[in-house]
Formats: sequence, C-alpha cells, structure tokens
Amino acid sequence: MSQEDDGGRMPEDLEAVLEAAEEAEQAEEAEKGRYDAPPLPPALILGVVGLLCGFATIALVWLSERSCERFRDTTNCGALGLPLLVLIVVVTMVLGGLALSRLAMPHPKLIPFLGVAFMVALVIAFLTGHLDSPWILAVVPALTAITFLLADLVARLLERADA
Repeated sequence: MSQEDDGGRMPEDLEAVLEAAEEAEQAEEAEKGRYDAPPLPPALILGVVGLLCGFATIALVWLSERSCERFRDTTNCGALGLPLLVLIVVVTMVLGGLALSRLAMPHPKLIPFLGVAFMVALVIAFLTGHLDSPWILAVVPALTAITFLLADLVARLLERADA
C-alpha cells in the first residue's frame, strides 16, 4: 500500500504510536517537579515537620523581638505584639501546610493548624514565665513535634467519625 492509496494518511498503528509518545512526554513534564524517594513513616514526617515549624516559630519570634528593639529601643513590641504573634502563628501554619502537602501527607492543612494551635496553647498555659530561658529553644520545637503527632491522631479520629 502506498500513501496515495490511503489518501495521504498515515497508517493507524503509526498514529497510535505517535499519540502514545506525546502522552508519555506530557506525563514526564507533569512529573518534573516530583521526586521519587522511598516512603517514610508518616510519624517521622510529622515529627520532622513539627520540629521545623517549632524552629520557625522560635526564629520568627526572635526576629520580631529584634525588630521591635531596633525601632522602639525595647524588646516589648507594645500594641504590635499581638498582631505580630498572630502573624507568626499563621506563617508557621502555612509553612507546615506547604511542607505536608508537598510530602503528600493526608490532611495537610488541618494538622498544622491543630499542631501549632496546641503548641501555642501549651506554651501560653505552662511556659509563659520561662520564655527567656535558653532551654526553651529545645522545648518549643520538641513540643511542636509532639503536638503535630497529636494533631494527626485527632485528624484520624475525626476522619473515622465522619465515615
């Protein structure tokens, strides 16, 4: 068979091969930003992300204190203290949510919300008088990792209650 007999069309099997090649190229482009790695235990992922969120909270609080000290000549931010604290909490929740969603964890928005909220509640309730101590640099990240694990437990319990 020549192409003139087919009216200038390509054979059907060649068209199918070309379409499959195009689909494979599109799939490769879609997966470019994805990394293949061995699966990690979810508790380890949550613990590490919790630690990182705890360190992020410490760093953001330290930066806000240094900013207030620079502009107001005191570490007390006055009326800006509460809005700065709320901003720090929101930024920490967003960073945790981005990390968990990037790592394909279930409930990537709920767990950071609950984990950071639990951590803030515990720090305000029990550690307010000790925030100037050097050991708080280790306690807050460890506490945040634990609260992320608790938040995962709460999220799974809520998921079971919905089912």
